[in-house]
Amino acid sequence: MIAVFVNCATVIVGSLIGLIFSRKISKNLSDIVSAAAGIVSVVIGLQMAFKYNSIIVLSLALITGGLLGSWWDIDGKILSLGKWLERRFAKTESTETAVSSTDINEKDSAAPKQNFAYAFLNASVLFCVGAMSIVGSFKAGIDKDYTLIFTKSILDGFMAIVFSAAMGPGTLFSALSILVYQGLLTLSSTWLEPFISEAMLTEISATGGALIIMIGINLLQLRTLKTANYLPAIVLAALFVPLIALLGI
Repeated sequence: MIAVFVNCATVIVGSLIGLIFSRKISKNLSDIVSAAAGIVSVVIGLQMAFKYNSIIVLSLALITGGLLGSWWDIDGKILSLGKWLERRFAKTESTETAVSSTDINEKDSAAPKQNFAYAFLNASVLFCVGAMSIVGSFKAGIDKDYTLIFTKSILDGFMAIVFSAAMGPGTLFSALSILVYQGLLTLSSTWLEPFISEAMLTEISATGGALIIMIGINLLQLRTLKTANYLPAIVLAALFVPLIALLGI
């Protein structure tokens, strides 16, 4: 678990640096930072998404995952958790704006930057959907090899600086998502490893890349996408791999 704690620490430190930075810049400069965060998210997402082996798996996972996530309202539930964290820890006066991703976009253009729950949701997705989270957790749990998670920690720390400067303090609390998600993966890695193939990891990473692209689209305010509703696609991508292979597609 030491690697998971290090990852959480780098996100916390990076978020604090970003928050300090954001207080010293004007709205125009903060808009530039927000746009830069969006572009970087799109670039990272494209790099991951284009490594897919099967466009059929990617398509089915995103469509089916999006439908399931919308039915379960995952986006709304995570935003509600973000609102609870804001009331419990941030103690700000503007919690009423954190209702949903759609509501955020209907406010003024600065709303995403100021919205605690929005920042918590997007940063949590960004830091948890990549294959580095899964492979790194497996290596840490099974082989006690922390190299991959330490590398991810450095990358996450720098992204936390950009995200917290662009979106606010909710980014800091995404460390809780890392602690729970990667912690569970690390602790259960011995049991899960035999069931996760290289092909599954490839499709999981590509699907995670598509979700990161969605984050970038939201930050650039090109369209409002409820990214968290597509989280089931990560699991479905892994499940569709053996199914597609069985069908010979």
